[in-house]
Amino acid sequence: MAGPPSTGTRVPALEAHGLTVRYGSFTALDNVSARFETGLIHAIVGQNGAGKTTFARAAAGLVAPAGGDISVLGAPLAAGGVLAARMAGVELVHQSFALPPSFTIAEVLQFVGPRRGLYTRRAIEAHWQGWLDRIGIDLSARARIRDLPVEAQQAAEIARAMVSDARVLILDEPTAVLSPEGIERLFSRVRSLRARGVTVFLVLHKIREVLAIADTVTVLRGGRLVAGPMPTEGLAAEALSGLIIGEAATKLDATDRAALTGANTADHQPHAPEPQRPRALILQGVSVAPGPSGHGLADVALEVGEAEIVGIAGVEGNGQRDLIAAIAGLEPLTAGTMTLSGSPLRHEGLAARRKVGLRIIPFERNVEGLSLTSSLWENWAAGEMVGRPLLAPARPGALRRAAEAAFALWDVRFSNADQPAGSLSGGNAQKVILSREVDAAARLILAAQPTRGLDIGATAGVWQALRGARDRGAGVLLISSDLDELFDICDRIVVMASGRAVAAFAPPYDIGAIGQAMVDTGEATGRMP
Repeated sequence: MAGPPSTGTRVPALEAHGLTVRYGSFTALDNVSARFETGLIHAIVGQNGAGKTTFARAAAGLVAPAGGDISVLGAPLAAGGVLAARMAGVELVHQSFALPPSFTIAEVLQFVGPRRGLYTRRAIEAHWQGWLDRIGIDLSARARIRDLPVEAQQAAEIARAMVSDARVLILDEPTAVLSPEGIERLFSRVRSLRARGVTVFLVLHKIREVLAIADTVTVLRGGRLVAGPMPTEGLAAEALSGLIIGEAATKLDATDRAALTGANTADHQPHAPEPQRPRALILQGVSVAPGPSGHGLADVALEVGEAEIVGIAGVEGNGQRDLIAAIAGLEPLTAGTMTLSGSPLRHEGLAARRKVGLRIIPFERNVEGLSLTSSLWENWAAGEMVGRPLLAPARPGALRRAAEAAFALWDVRFSNADQPAGSLSGGNAQKVILSREVDAAARLILAAQPTRGLDIGATAGVWQALRGARDRGAGVLLISSDLDELFDICDRIVVMASGRAVAAFAPPYDIGAIGQAMVDTGEATGRMP
């Protein structure tokens, strides 16, 4: 992308010299040196675990380097000093939003901004509404944080950062929770900030996004600087993909490689299931009451065939968790019917559903999927023990051997089956769950964000496992916030918005139509019948 002219003769916005950050014995950043010019949009890219967020946190003063230093606009930054970074003009917007949900936007800005002697609610709201309008952020100062959609919450976080007159703004994974249209609106805000002289850093995953917004890109891998900052103008997506993945790129086919890095949205060639295949899952008019963490479900009709991967797309928080909970029997249906592998279900618990072939890869592997303090073999054996009569004898030795055999089959890297699950890396922890859930008896696999937080190699392994289960005849319902992932491995995609299944799509997928369906609750082409 063509950006403003070079500013190499100016004082850099941020400069790192030999920056090293360690967490215990783990080196997150290793001797990183880079110079970032002022007034530009800089992208920081790399696989999960490459050190991108650590770099952002170090630049914002949140972590103290073990070696090296950082300077902001020519002045050294005190190690680990958040206040010093803010005084220097550096603000960080985290991926996980942190504004108090009960506050209005005006109250947030009044609390973090300079004191102006405004005491009435009307005066505070009028003042901050004018300020929001002047900086080009389209929000109502009267709106409460908890009532805002995800994109507006992110805009509020940016407004909070700009109250302090930030000169260097860092956004950590800002596109991860947005629809395609939301990403475009975010990029418009970022360009407006650049026009006002703000230097913006974007921690990103997708090459497509990097080339659309950034003036320069910097690649990290394994905590080390691989390349950059280098201009994005004229940079080929294939070359950048190779820098991000490294030698692992030679082991991936072109389609998977593009999906893993967001290099493009090439047409997906769908799996060709039998035209009259049985249904692994049938939902008809399913509704679930709204809870404190979701919309609930409203009249959802959905089918997943055997030997088919169906993806669920949608902005997070639009009923995806309620859908998984309803199918698993963890939330009661208030209306509708459900059939799993030919068996009608309504009040049956999880154990009964597992008996007819339900398997679950949960949203939070370290909370819902594993007991981190229990041994690896006990975590695996939990799947065997569900539904077993209380007085039925358990044979720990046999279960341990079976777990070890499953771990070997799934290439889990571990020292001893007795070690706690919490000692594994994210990729290996997910393999433990896969070895338990993706078995020969699986008829329907619910895969909820199965690759979140995994590096490219582990992600490719999860995709291979889900494809293998499909090819053996299982149905797979894949929930993911990564459209590239859905486009690459799904045979159909259903969009959810506000607890409803609003649209269905078949390959080749149209990212514009799917993105529109994600935000307009059903007006896009491909509307559900």
